[in-house]
Amino acid sequence: MTGVNLTGFLGDAYPWVKAAHVTFVIFWMAGLFLLPRFYVYHHATTPGSAEDRAWIEREDRVRTIILMPAMLIVWVLGLMLAFHLNVFGQWWFSAKLALVVGLTGYQGWLGSYGKSLAAGKRELENRTLRIMNEVPGIAAALIVVLVIVRPF
Repeated sequence: MTGVNLTGFLGDAYPWVKAAHVTFVIFWMAGLFLLPRFYVYHHATTPGSAEDRAWIEREDRVRTIILMPAMLIVWVLGLMLAFHLNVFGQWWFSAKLALVVGLTGYQGWLGSYGKSLAAGKRELENRTLRIMNEVPGIAAALIVVLVIVRPF
């Protein structure tokens, strides 16, 4: 295979680990796009209503079935790839890692805000929720540029 580093600790498994990493990044991003959109719709419901309870259940499923497992797998596989390629200390990787840490924190904030919604609190304006919905898309675009272009 041309351009593939098979000499690291992953050896021949490298392309498989990379493929799995990209796959779970897609799953994670899908959840990060979906959950804030759910919050926008949930925000408009009456606390305690049947519709409110349905959104709480949907949101919990996204967090527990999609987001948490995908994020954990992305981290494990991503760190395996980073060690295999020995990219620690490269500026593009440091920037990418900072964005991934930021997305992880964003996911934590999503979980916290979901608990507020479930408790009947509507702490943010609808417009703010819609703006927050753009965070993962911007981060994903920046990460792709860092990984593919490696501008520094």
